[in-house]
Amino acid sequence: MTRKIQILDTTLRDGEQSPGASMNTEEKLIVARQLIRLGVDVIEAGFPVSSPGDFRSVQEIAQLAGDDCVVCAFARAVEKDIDLAAEALKYAKRPRIHLGLGVSAVHMAEKLQISEDECVEQAVHAVKYAKRFVDDVEFFAEDAGRADQQFLLRVVQAVVDAGATVVNIPDTTGYSLPEEYGARIKSIMDNVKGIENVTVSVHAHDDLGLATALVLAGVRNGATQVECTINGLGERAGNASLEEVVMAIKMHGEALDAHTDVRTRELMRSSRLLSRITGMSVQANKAIVGANAFAHSAGIHQDGVLKSAETYQIIEPSSVGAIGSEIVLSARSGHAALQHRLAELGYSFESGEFDDVYQRFLEMADQKKEVYDEDLESMLEERSRDVAAIYTLDALQIQCGDPLVPTAVATITDEDGVRHIVSATGTGPIDASYKAIDQVVSVHGDLEEYVVKAITRGIDAIGEVVVRVKSDDGMLFTGRGANNDVVVSSAKAYVNAINRMITTQRSREGR
Repeated sequence: MTRKIQILDTTLRDGEQSPGASMNTEEKLIVARQLIRLGVDVIEAGFPVSSPGDFRSVQEIAQLAGDDCVVCAFARAVEKDIDLAAEALKYAKRPRIHLGLGVSAVHMAEKLQISEDECVEQAVHAVKYAKRFVDDVEFFAEDAGRADQQFLLRVVQAVVDAGATVVNIPDTTGYSLPEEYGARIKSIMDNVKGIENVTVSVHAHDDLGLATALVLAGVRNGATQVECTINGLGERAGNASLEEVVMAIKMHGEALDAHTDVRTRELMRSSRLLSRITGMSVQANKAIVGANAFAHSAGIHQDGVLKSAETYQIIEPSSVGAIGSEIVLSARSGHAALQHRLAELGYSFESGEFDDVYQRFLEMADQKKEVYDEDLESMLEERSRDVAAIYTLDALQIQCGDPLVPTAVATITDEDGVRHIVSATGTGPIDASYKAIDQVVSVHGDLEEYVVKAITRGIDAIGEVVVRVKSDDGMLFTGRGANNDVVVSSAKAYVNAINRMITTQRSREGR
């Protein structure tokens, strides 16, 4: 029997640190539910001290997960961080605090301004302090990939002796070569007393495109936990990609002496869900989940695949969920059919909630001949955005053409229930819409990026618009909107980005 490798998904913490990928609590809960369906062992739910919103997200995910998986809260090696992490995890069935500090020379000298002795002392104190609140404490040795190996061994030995249950050896900058990183892990396995009673975790970034190779080298040399994200989302060039790591272990389980309990058929759905929520598209040639991952265009390849798929295809597409459901709903479908299909997709609602969902479904079905899974998921995500909205776009009427002056009339409801009807002209229908919206909302954002794409099939497909808006302080906020009319989608996306901007500002102010 091969070794079980735990999968710690940090999409909701490290992944969310990717510029423009921030998520509100409702969106994080949607992702967390999918991570549970995916079968990850640990969900790193957030960084509670960073904001009230992150604190609440960790709280709610902790309650949502129950016994299904460990819920982990991130912290620096300081008491205030640990206190808030423990408070956020109060109702978790399987809580873990993940804390640590930099151990490389550059981190200690330039960022932390501490000596090696002070680093060890602070690490030990933090682990012992966290053990007052939870039994499961993970210590991360930040920038271990560039640390002096003898000092790294000293730190790891100290935190193991202090009671850490997991030690994380991250290559924070993605600097190492795989064989060098693997050797670091082997050195820890060979030289730290008591390491056999501790989970050794690996975490790598993709600055040199080596993240997946790095963590696999760690697994080969004794690590039993991998920290990764859906779609490789994360700081700078991103983290090790969960789908790549899991499928590599599945394909090479014997060679690596490893297996995971991830339900691989959920990988494609997880990827698409995160892409829609963050507005960050997956490149077409992305391994495992890209649009072209199982596409063959060269004549030689096509000939081979037609004779035997194994000639050019090492993974059966259905094993990662690449083949979508053929169940199709229409305006003639009743409550039971819709509820059944949503349950198959992993969604459940109270009776009062479902009435609203069904009405939204009928409105969509009246505009489309057929309603696909992608339509339903888009509709539910749109609904989650509306529920917590500060401003809601109720209606939009556009007049444009040549030689008409593009004019938009928007009806917007604010959080106090006040309805505003405003109009504006612009250089085009979208410009006019945004100028009308700006008359109502309390902040203004500069449009930095605008992307439109069809997210479902057919000529009547829903068009999704993703915008990135920059606030006065230079922060980027992603907004998404979906509708059969791309101008309406554009206006919804802008309102969504504005809502995120206001929510973040209030969170910073403690409101």
